[in-house]
Amino acid sequence: MDRKNLKQTVIYLFLILGVSLLSLASEENKTFQIGDIKVAAGELRSVYLSIPVQDGIGCNIPLTIINGSKKGKVLVLVAGVHGYEYPPILALYRLKKKINPLSLSGTLILVHIANLPAFQKRIIYYNPYDWKNLNRVFPGKPNGSITQRIAFTLTEEVIKKCDFLIDLHCGDGNEALIPYSYWMVSGDKKTDEVSKKMVLAFGIKHIIIDKSRTKDITFSKYLGNTAILHSKPAITTESGYLGKTDEESIVRNIKGIISVMKLFKMIKGKPEFVSDPIWIDHYEVIYSNMDGLFYPQTKMGYYVTKGQKLGYITDYLGNKKKELRAPFSGIILYIINTPPISKGEPVFEVGRIKEKSEDCL
Repeated sequence: MDRKNLKQTVIYLFLILGVSLLSLASEENKTFQIGDIKVAAGELRSVYLSIPVQDGIGCNIPLTIINGSKKGKVLVLVAGVHGYEYPPILALYRLKKKINPLSLSGTLILVHIANLPAFQKRIIYYNPYDWKNLNRVFPGKPNGSITQRIAFTLTEEVIKKCDFLIDLHCGDGNEALIPYSYWMVSGDKKTDEVSKKMVLAFGIKHIIIDKSRTKDITFSKYLGNTAILHSKPAITTESGYLGKTDEESIVRNIKGIISVMKLFKMIKGKPEFVSDPIWIDHYEVIYSNMDGLFYPQTKMGYYVTKGQKLGYITDYLGNKKKELRAPFSGIILYIINTPPISKGEPVFEVGRIKEKSEDCL
């Protein structure tokens, strides 16, 4: 080979090498930051997200950031919004050990226990310091009560920095609940379509088509709804019941998350879409108007007819005060299975099965 051809060949090889290096560089992930917490590409860090002390009350939110070595989407997983809902919490701790940041594309944020004060005190629904329900105060307030400050921090530092979000719930310590998910319909076609794919990929059979969530971004109330109003596709899932830590509910959460990760090509493999979803096009939660004892007369997952007696409430002297009946025919999504009942708290939830489920696919 003469010198001219050799020179041209060398230049060509350098060009090819340069293009390859640029391609590799473009696939590399960047450092991810939440607050003052920085996580390099290919790194896993478990840290506390601090909620500043005000009036002597503050707390920390335990979370794990797994920043993949390659570029990709940012998926947030939130457990423990209600501190007595254990299977999602345990699922995230187990999932943390399964994900290798070196083979991950994108970033996975695991909020292990969003409402740590409630978890520590084993309290259903509420934060013990201000008696507020975290999943009713979003987007929160920077100078509000402890629950409002938790919501504000999650909104600013977690929700606004993600591409997609899964809010993981289950039956609280008093709720006998079948597995189901919420597909929250916002009216934004692109967001709704991605959320629908997420809920199908998660794999739980019963899916509520929820069009009832507020569109007021200044008082979005719910974690998942807050994400959606910021154009971040999100779903809410329910897997677990009565504050138990059963293996089936934990594994269901893990399998669902991994399937969604595959949907967004964060890890290798194909998502496992639920093949026979049961769509619920209307639901209603029945609340108690008094304090006392509740006696259920049906079970979670049972089908009921309109007007059917589902339970009754007595006062603390044992006098029957109120019978509760089904508002329409449908399936019992959850029902309270412990005696205490308080005014303003839920007693059961009924869902109506959509007749032509294929219309939703």
